[in-house]
This record gives sequence, C-alpha cells and structure tokens, in this order.
Amino acid sequence: MSSSNYYDVTTWPTGDPSEDVGEVINSIIADIKERQNASDVNDGGKPGAVIYLPPGDYRLRTQVLIDISFLRIQGSGHGFTSSSIRFNVPEDEWPDLHELWPGGSRVLVDLPELPGNGADPAKGAAFLVERTGSPRISSVEFANFCIDGLHFAPDGSELPAENTYVNGKTGIHVSSANDSFRVNEMGFIYLEHALTIHNADALSIHNNFIAECGSCIELRGWGQASKITDNLIGAGFKGHSIYAENHGGLLVTANNVFPRGASSVFFSGVTRSSITNNRLHSFYPGMVVLERNSSENLVATNHFLRDHEPWTPFLGIDNGLDDLHGVLSVSGSNNSVIGNHFSQIIDSEHIRPEGATPVTIRLREGAGNFVSNNHVVARNVHATSSDDCFEGQVDALLATDAAEALAVTAVLVDPESTRNTILDSGSEAQVLADRAANAIRATPTTHGEA
Repeated sequence: MSSSNYYDVTTWPTGDPSEDVGEVINSIIADIKERQNASDVNDGGKPGAVIYLPPGDYRLRTQVLIDISFLRIQGSGHGFTSSSIRFNVPEDEWPDLHELWPGGSRVLVDLPELPGNGADPAKGAAFLVERTGSPRISSVEFANFCIDGLHFAPDGSELPAENTYVNGKTGIHVSSANDSFRVNEMGFIYLEHALTIHNADALSIHNNFIAECGSCIELRGWGQASKITDNLIGAGFKGHSIYAENHGGLLVTANNVFPRGASSVFFSGVTRSSITNNRLHSFYPGMVVLERNSSENLVATNHFLRDHEPWTPFLGIDNGLDDLHGVLSVSGSNNSVIGNHFSQIIDSEHIRPEGATPVTIRLREGAGNFVSNNHVVARNVHATSSDDCFEGQVDALLATDAAEALAVTAVLVDPESTRNTILDSGSEAQVLADRAANAIRATPTTHGEA
C-alpha cells in the first residue's frame, strides 16, 4: 500500500530537483504541513514524512527550511570521493580519472555567493532546521546522501583556492533546541562547516563520512546525552574535526579521525563526558583539547598518532601551536586519562620552538585529574613528502623502523594544576610536575632507559 507521507523528489510536481532540489523539498514540507495540520487526531495527527532522493545529482539553489518534526530526508548512497585529491592533480590528467565528482544521492550546494571565512553558517546552510515554540523540534533525520560544497574560494593567502577550506557553505545547520535528531550514513565534502547543531538533546551522529570540510562536527550552545560514534572524519587546518561546547553526557567513541584538522576533539566547558576507543591522527599538537574547566571527563583507550604532513600541496601549513602545547591538553578538574596509546613520530629538525622537548599530556589548570597507564612511543624520523596523497600517507603510517628514540615529556603539569595523580604514564625524567603538589608514580625503566 502506498503512503501519502512518502515523497520522491523526482516525481513531485513542483519544481525541477536537478535544477533546484531546495525548491522541491520546501514545497514538499509545505504540503506535509498543510495535510498534517491537527495536533491531536485519534491519539496522533502529525506523523511526519520521508523525502527520498534517488541516486543522482541535485543542485540546491534555495535553502531548505525544516520546521516540522518527524521528518526523514534520505538517499541511496553517501557518494563520498576525495575532491581534494582531484583538485590537486594536474588538470591535464583529469580526463584519465574514473570520476571527477562525488556521487550517490548528491546535493550540490549552489547557493548565491557567500562571503565565507567567518560568515554566519546559518545563512550559507543547504539545510536549516529552525523552529520556535514548544515542544522542541524532534526526530529530524538525515540519512545516506551526500552534501557537496563543490568548491572552496580564495582567502587572501597564497594557497590555491581549492585548498583554503573557505566558501561560506554549511551542510546542515540546526539553530533551534532539538531532541532525538539523527545524522546517519551521510557524506559531507567541501563545506566550510559540515554539520553545526545548537542545543542538542539525545543527538546521534553515527557512521558518517565527513571529510575535506573546514570544520566537520560542531555542537554549539549547550546539550546533553548525545553521541558521536563510528564516523570517519577529517577537517581542514583552520577548523575542528569534532567540537563541543557546554555539553554533558556526550559520548565520542569509535571514530576514525583523519589528520589536517586544527584539532581532532575539542571540548569547551564539557563535563561528565567520554572520549573513548577512537583512532586519532594529526599533523600538529593540540589533538585533543579540554578547555574552559572541562571536568569529570573520561579520556580512555584512544590511539593518538602525531606525525608530519606528507602531501606536497599542504607542506608548511600548521595550526599555529608549538610542540610544548601538548598532544592532549587539559584545563579542568577531576578528569581521567587512562590507558591511551600515544605515538609521536616526528622529525626533531621540525620541532618548535627549536630545541624544545615535545609534550604529550599537559595539565594546564584545575585539580584532581587522574592520569594512569598511558603509553608514549616517541621516534625521531626524517620527514618526507610525496605528490601522491594516498601513497605518501600510507607509507608514513606503515613506517615503524625509525632509527632512534625521541626525547619527550610524557606528562607536564603546570603550576595552575594541582592535586593530580599521575601513575605509570612516563619515566621519572619524563614527568615534569611539582612532586609536593601532585601524587606521582613513574613508569619503571629498564637499564639504559631514561
């Protein structure tokens, strides 16, 4: 039996989805609101609807405004493929490439030109979710399609335009308080902001491919009891891969975070949350940051890899932090940092400031943090680069035969951080802290080790 609450953008009579799928979807939402206009009919009344995008390219020239609950927009394929690799291949080689653009059910964000570089993300959003009043908008879902920002724009630097991560475009922007949203199996690419959500409750961001965007996941305002799980993520050097502020009960688990983002996970004023079982890779310090009194969080059983950019187009670019900042930086109290593996595979000639000893875990402010059973592997390598992104990065990941160990500070405790407990996370020489203000048990060393 067919349902009047299932819509296919290719069969809807208003608009042309290939030319402006935004107009089509807005028309469908208007139809849903017109038909489902009673709030209580036989213990129901507003079941919402599904809007389906079959595989194909759909240009979006009109912003989609979602102001109804129980709406699912779905496609049949997240369609991700690297636009960055293509744009950094000489143009005379493009005819030999199997494909040039992302595919699947693909929305091409072609909104009017935007200023970018700090512009209001809501104005440049392909999908804007916004509704005032009570109750909060609930159960809006995005599933299994690709949102493609198409191109980046010049930013006044010497970088080629396609490498700036700036274009003023946002994939999905949720500006209103919301409950039980889901973003699953999506693809996001070449957007200045992929996914920005304000005031989330019970949000699920799961099994998405979000890469080559200025910032990937941004949880703004405040929120609670949400999760970011099983995603493949990689932001640009100006933005965050995963950012959250003023959240409680946030679960960040089993994500594979690619390098080049200014941070892998950045918590600002986040409490009683978890960063666990993630694989985190970065070309810069400041991979995981807990700031603004982020307290009572668990950072456990993650794999951190800090190494160097191997791809020629991005050589010389960093996030502005030096190697004293720490791979993990903590400003807050009563956090637990347990059982993490840190690999610092860096070229001593590139350490900044010159001659410094790189820091792995840095406790900056707060009290009562518990740091236990973390393993730090540090190797001095001769950094190399390649014009082939895939080959260069895989070669760097697989290389484990570095000639010599690299001296690092495993744990650095600033004077503003006190009453911490640090157990088996570095040798006596590798833990720099006031022994009178902190409880410390060094990792035992074998003969000849520092």
